[in-house]
Amino acid sequence: MSDTRIPFHVTLLNAQRRHILCMKWGTKYGPEYVNRLYAMVRRNLRSGFRFTCLTDDPQGIRSEVECRPIPPLDLPEGTPERGPTKLVGFAADLYGLRGTALFLDLDVVIVGGLDPFFEYPGKFLIIEDYKRRWRRRGTGDFSVFRFEIGAHPDVLEHFRNNVAEVISTFRNEQAYLSDFLHRQGKLTYWPAAWCPSFKHHSIPRWPSNYWRAPFVPPGARIVVFDGECNPPGVIAGRRNRSLRFVHSARWVTECWRE
Repeated sequence: MSDTRIPFHVTLLNAQRRHILCMKWGTKYGPEYVNRLYAMVRRNLRSGFRFTCLTDDPQGIRSEVECRPIPPLDLPEGTPERGPTKLVGFAADLYGLRGTALFLDLDVVIVGGLDPFFEYPGKFLIIEDYKRRWRRRGTGDFSVFRFEIGAHPDVLEHFRNNVAEVISTFRNEQAYLSDFLHRQGKLTYWPAAWCPSFKHHSIPRWPSNYWRAPFVPPGARIVVFDGECNPPGVIAGRRNRSLRFVHSARWVTECWRE
């Protein structure tokens, strides 16, 4: 049997160039979400990596995670205050980090290998919005996206200088980001099978959802919990909308753990 272990110097080099980023603020998600996300990445990424959490409260987060304050948005004086946004990750200098970053939402569940996310070609990769693939220029879902750190400072600068126009034109930050990067010819989508939606792709169709449990869609690597479902809820067999039954998903229990 051949030895498939990655040499230490290669792992160390990749750890300097490959980053996992996440953001935690407020009280919606506890530190267990960050800790479980780190553990899932560690189990599914063969190459070395550096894990950074931008957060307003590092308490309870495991020591392997580098916690950094959420950078200020620095909007012009007099602009109405906004909550933390992923846009701050596009700063020209993000705590001196250099290399390729894979940004993951806290409530995703990793079910397959992550190395291809760093190998797939493209300057800026996102999920194609599940509901809007019929559009000529779809909006991306930024639950899972990849970019070169420091390569897109114009995204943040344009927002800062045109915040009123951006807010009035786009319904959310991912619509703004999708449009901005599409106009530059930099927007690319992940293969559709890699990042399915739990709500749209894992729950059996009615009425079979009453006797069939949610499943892992074929080819999935990261399952996204958008809308009315989250990992603790589906483990308990619960959705946050009435008359929407779902069985407990055993595979979420097996994957979403430290």
